[in-house]
Amino acid sequence: MYLPWMVFWSPQYHFPWSGSVAQQIEPNLTAFFNGISPQSGDKDIERQAFDVASYGKQLGWLTEVVLGQLGRGQVDADTVEDALKGLEDTQQQVEALKLRKLKADMDRIGVLLETMKKDRPKEYALLARRLRDQG
Repeated sequence: MYLPWMVFWSPQYHFPWSGSVAQQIEPNLTAFFNGISPQSGDKDIERQAFDVASYGKQLGWLTEVVLGQLGRGQVDADTVEDALKGLEDTQQQVEALKLRKLKADMDRIGVLLETMKKDRPKEYALLARRLRDQG
């Protein structure tokens, strides 16, 4: 017998794993890349380079090239060529990333300098003199 006016007397229980379950599989590596010191490199470039080819992938290519060149292990010439191609492609992509970042930084610095020149001409002149003396 169904009594719709008694629906508040029928509670719903949700036990673990009963119902829709969503799980994010991709690891969050933000903390890892934030731990890179400025002296060691640019954390944004490192993250983008990691997206191009992970450290494990790069290390695997290097290992295949070295072992193939030394004639040790079971690394044939085709594997060495593929590894070299992977390294070269990765290097070109990372250089392109660095160039894009440099251009973006230069644009941002240009905007800041123009703003400083307009709003703070004395400080701008001091900075310009200091940069001329250094270079």
